[in-house]
Amino acid sequence: MANHNPEPGDLTLLVSRDGKHFLTKVEPGGSLHTHAGVVQHDDVIAAAWGTRVSSHSDVPFTVLRPSMEEVLRTLKRTTQIMYPKEIGYILLKLSIVPGARVIEAGTGSGGLTVALARYVTPGGHVYSYDVRSDHLDVARQNIERLGLEAAVTFHEQDIDDGFVERDVDALFLDVREPWKHLDAALEALIGGGFFGSLVPTMNQVIRLTDALDRLPFAEIEICELTLRHYRPVPERIRPQDRLTAHTGYLIFARSRFESEAAAVDPARAAWTAGQSDDR
Repeated sequence: MANHNPEPGDLTLLVSRDGKHFLTKVEPGGSLHTHAGVVQHDDVIAAAWGTRVSSHSDVPFTVLRPSMEEVLRTLKRTTQIMYPKEIGYILLKLSIVPGARVIEAGTGSGGLTVALARYVTPGGHVYSYDVRSDHLDVARQNIERLGLEAAVTFHEQDIDDGFVERDVDALFLDVREPWKHLDAALEALIGGGFFGSLVPTMNQVIRLTDALDRLPFAEIEICELTLRHYRPVPERIRPQDRLTAHTGYLIFARSRFESEAAAVDPARAAWTAGQSDDR
């Protein structure tokens, strides 16, 4: 049965009456300092979800369970993180479920890492690769803030050297030249495993889909997602002035089984050799 109150250590969303959002991990004796006064964590822990507490200035705040989208919006970042509109579709297309084993490359600030770790739990694991230690430090902080560190292994490693893991269920590349790492992806994935990638330009889409088509991948899909919010005012419903439009192209595919992969090894070798000459 779900708890009716926040418990010590819970991430809690406090929403002020002017609509500002504050995400905090509540602890006994702690406090949250806001533009509308100080909110005591003890008051939040004593309150039921969906009720209100007041700051020392007597300003009300609604106590809510944060959604994953709200968590992602408040992550610490040193790089551009992936938008929730892409992350949600990625989770569906890669079949991210409890118990899944997933590789991602291009950790960045860990936005996708957090979502993957949340949805493979319990029983699954995320293996995240990045060459920059400063990116990994921020991603670790974000993962630890949510208590998901047991579900993630970070590798400070160039994926030019391939992936350590084998027989993973899904693999996602958020790197500049994903087509260069498809052989390594095939080696890491189970037969019929889920592959995905995000790239910002059509030039990259063309090179990646060309490479996927030449290698033992099936069910190739290309898409982009646009999200448009509307003003929730009954008297004047209209689109918000800001539109989260193009943020990247998503490419998905399925790895073929090992017997099929073996049958095209000569073609794979020829294709991989051709990539050494970046045209």
